[in-house]
Amino acid sequence: MTPSERRETALDIFQAALRAVDPAKSVKQYMPRVLDACRERALTSGILIVGFGKAAAVMAGAAVESIPGDIPVRGIVITKYGHTKGAMLPGSVEVHEAGHPIPDEAGRAGAQRALELLAGADEKTLVLFLISGGGSALLAAPAEGITLADKQAVTGLLLNAGATIDELNTVRKHLSRVKGGRLARAAHPAHGISLILSDVIGDRLDVIASGPTSPDPSTYADAIAVLEKYGLAESVPAAAMKVLQGGTAGGIPETPKKDEPLFANFENIIIAGNQKATDAARLRASELGFVAVAPANNIEGEAKRIGERFASAVISTHKRLQVPGRESMCFIYGGETTVTVKGDGKGGRNTEMALAFAIAVEGVEGIAFLSAGTDGTDGPTDAAGAVVDGATIKNARAKGLSPEAYLERNDSYSFFKETGELVITGPTGTNVMDIQIALIEKT
Repeated sequence: MTPSERRETALDIFQAALRAVDPAKSVKQYMPRVLDACRERALTSGILIVGFGKAAAVMAGAAVESIPGDIPVRGIVITKYGHTKGAMLPGSVEVHEAGHPIPDEAGRAGAQRALELLAGADEKTLVLFLISGGGSALLAAPAEGITLADKQAVTGLLLNAGATIDELNTVRKHLSRVKGGRLARAAHPAHGISLILSDVIGDRLDVIASGPTSPDPSTYADAIAVLEKYGLAESVPAAAMKVLQGGTAGGIPETPKKDEPLFANFENIIIAGNQKATDAARLRASELGFVAVAPANNIEGEAKRIGERFASAVISTHKRLQVPGRESMCFIYGGETTVTVKGDGKGGRNTEMALAFAIAVEGVEGIAFLSAGTDGTDGPTDAAGAVVDGATIKNARAKGLSPEAYLERNDSYSFFKETGELVITGPTGTNVMDIQIALIEKT
């Protein structure tokens, strides 16, 4: 297989993973359950759709398409700019586009509108929550006493410090009127069903989109501990710290816990996640003649370090393949890494991982490596990630580029734009974390 064919094969496997977690198909699979609940409980006020996240528009379109005409439907969808992806929605379902990963005024206005709609729901209403990754930023409802600017500052500080999604959400839940089960509280006494596209390791309900409709095990004290871990307690806005300290002292009610009666009226269902995507990728790689393995869906940590670790494993495997009888291999991983931003460049966790990998495998033939976000966006860029091989760095140096300098200033997107190795899919309509695909052949 030529280097070009190897790269195309990696992209082919990635596309198979995306098809497996198509949000429209996943929603339609569970809509009979939603409609049964509506009829069994005689919920005559109809279905109120509240969707938020990068896949919200696609999910809502599939839900509306599945609802019979005799059931009234209304609602709201809040998704990232450019992620409506042609979803066909009736006028009774409002569509709001907003900012991600930093929340903006459009997200705040959308969240306020969602709360207004929920305030009108009664015990005869079924609220269908459609939740996907990105929902934490897109559904932005600052707690009383803080502003949107305060939340933006806290989010930015944690992202730049390299906080995990779990840590980030622990803080955001305690600075919000909707996260950490509070959206379920706002919907009470309506019946609620959440169809959830998971973008977190372990598919934890309390972490996905900051768990707006599930019990929250974290506390205000946990949120303060996260800020202290990263040395941010003195940097966050004073108003935000005042809320966290007030909650720790008992002056502000905690997020709803699992023993609260309101959750007896709610059902949370994971409809797809990274495991489903990597399973499909493994199957496709096997069809293409590779011995395919998908060892883990819990990859996290510093993107640069993970890229170097993957490179070491690939080089070791490549050496073992250079004997008679060994077959080509494909390793598939899933998860979500982080980047500690130290420079002023442009990039995301996937392009940073790919660049670190490429530097480590310089000159090794017979391999290709793809790292990409399933949502089609990597950090603040228009790329999903990048696909590299052992010639990436050699070719870059021939153009006068210094890969190490680009990596040092967190400028991986710019590097791959120069080399032409970005993976550009556009918004995919889904979001189940990231996927890494390593192809290893005998040379």
